[in-house]
Amino acid sequence: MRPPRAPRTDRGRLLLVLALATAVTVFTATVPLLRDWFDLRVYHGTVHSWVHDGGRVYDYRVPGTPYGFTYPPFAAVVMLPMALVGLRTAIAVTLLLDLTALAAVARVLAGPGRWRHGWYGAVLAACALALFEPLRDTFSFGQVNLLLLALVLTDCLLLSTGRTRWAGIGIGLAAAVKLTPALFIGLLLVAHRRRAAAVATGVAVGATAAAALVAPDASRFYWTDALWDTSRVGRLDYVSNQSLQGVLARLGVESRPFWAVLVVLVLCGWAWRARRAAAAGDWTAAFALTGLTACLVSPVTWVHHLVWLLPSFAVLVRAGHPRTAAALYAVLCTSVVWLWFDDASGVDGFLGSNLYTWITLGLLVRLPVGHPPRTRRRTNVSTSATATPPDTAVPVMAAACGQPGPESSSAAEAGDAEGPAAVTGAGSGTGRFRVARSASREPTGSTCPAASNPQSSSSRASS
Repeated sequence: MRPPRAPRTDRGRLLLVLALATAVTVFTATVPLLRDWFDLRVYHGTVHSWVHDGGRVYDYRVPGTPYGFTYPPFAAVVMLPMALVGLRTAIAVTLLLDLTALAAVARVLAGPGRWRHGWYGAVLAACALALFEPLRDTFSFGQVNLLLLALVLTDCLLLSTGRTRWAGIGIGLAAAVKLTPALFIGLLLVAHRRRAAAVATGVAVGATAAAALVAPDASRFYWTDALWDTSRVGRLDYVSNQSLQGVLARLGVESRPFWAVLVVLVLCGWAWRARRAAAAGDWTAAFALTGLTACLVSPVTWVHHLVWLLPSFAVLVRAGHPRTAAALYAVLCTSVVWLWFDDASGVDGFLGSNLYTWITLGLLVRLPVGHPPRTRRRTNVSTSATATPPDTAVPVMAAACGQPGPESSSAAEAGDAEGPAAVTGAGSGTGRFRVARSASREPTGSTCPAASNPQSSSSRASS
């Protein structure tokens, strides 16, 4: 059966967009659980307690819960302006910041061909992004992951375009706010970008030192105590933890040496592949591989942390694998792992409850590298009879693999142009999993089915 064609008229496109927007709105309003800005309430309450009540940063707990601040002290310093406003204002500002960050991320990943499909492609991409579970959770928790991704991808853009003078600043700031992005400093080192690595390290160390001057007691406590206390974050076996450590915890494996061996193996594979990508000038793939690895090796990777997978889908589309990208993206829209919220035992539990981890690991192993953005090469075409005729195979092969031929617009890249639109099919599978709605405000939970014996709220915390 031939797949349906996209509408060719503006009226047909408008009707399709309205239908999709309605479906996305119904889905997001009825299936995913709204998290009541829980993590933002942690941030807001922490700085208010610190500034107005004389409390200590890491002593604050959201009323009625055991959850408090878990980030480095520099993050608390950055969030100090929250002490000047109420919670509703903080929510509004956070939404604007997240939307701005998402627009910046989409701009970097889509590349110079981002407006090829005009308003139609932009709306389809927005609908697809609204379905992506890590993004849904990031917005409804009031999380910082999207802002950190935007900072890191700014350095990716600088390196890709040869403007390396300021490269490393975004990574350094992100690493000072949260430890996970520090792995991108490792990427700069394996890619032999020592100057950028030095800049990133200097910015991270400088920001941390500045925080120590502003909050010496909090800094001392964090680096000597809180950092090493994993109980502050939550239970490792909670289904939202889609890291290697989470997989082992759900299996009942508590061996730290075994986990460390797995981490070393993953890091070795990442270093090899990321170095190849950087050497080929494919910085988007190098950054994508690093984001995947950070999610795998971190002891705790809640579902909302998986926004770091977004660059991988752009790489897949650019390399000519839009169907693979759409299929994997669709799975990450379904909240399927929560079907094993109560019981992750058995083969089905092992495969299903860790499905996002398997996708992350598969992308790390199989993500195409060495496909940097292509630019049009201008050539003088001779009209003499002896001139070599153009190779007609080039545009044919380009069309087959999703890459632009020589006649494409300058600096246009198939993945870049199609990146936002390629994931529009991601929502097609979301209706397969019916998830019951319940009023949950847990900090790391997400769309989970109603449980006969719901897990105690003391098992998980903000991250």
